[in-house]
Amino acid sequence: MQHFEQLFTSFDPAKAEIAGAATTQRFLSDLRGCFADGNAYDAALSSGNPPIYHVASIEPGCDSGDLHLGIGLVLPGRIGSEYYMTKGHFHSWREAAEVYIGLRGDGVMLLENESNGQCQLLPLQPNRIVYVPGHTAHRTINIGAAPLTYLGIYPAKAGHDYGASAARSFRHVVIERDGRPLMLERSTLLL
Repeated sequence: MQHFEQLFTSFDPAKAEIAGAATTQRFLSDLRGCFADGNAYDAALSSGNPPIYHVASIEPGCDSGDLHLGIGLVLPGRIGSEYYMTKGHFHSWREAAEVYIGLRGDGVMLLENESNGQCQLLPLQPNRIVYVPGHTAHRTINIGAAPLTYLGIYPAKAGHDYGASAARSFRHVVIERDGRPLMLERSTLLL
């Protein structure tokens, strides 16, 4: 865990960088199992391993009152008909909520309630805020032609549980259909 001693820093909303912050880069190979079209995924991966997204994070501490924040950038692109996306996750501390603030680009957030599986697709665009309740898996998806950048703020003890969402995957996927995003149940997707 990184300790951030400054109480003030700067960030670049276009590059999704925070001065002095660690950055995690995710490549196509890191998203195995996220895309519903396994054949399209394998074909894309055989042509290379492009970056899909990165997140710069500040984690000043883990006391109960501390907040963590990250600024993310999801590149534009598709695997088959599915847009580039983040891996998606639950919080380890399931009660933790999170706030996402759109900075640049055109995106959506896929939210899935843990107890009933209900999904929502919400716009994530500049000057828009998405509130992610506790007990909700969430994934950020770039539906535009330019990089999507956003700021996420969450409790320090929230943690990230990528395993639970990877094991059961999201029940819905977001594909491009007639130039627009469409949310479909993964089990009914005809590729």
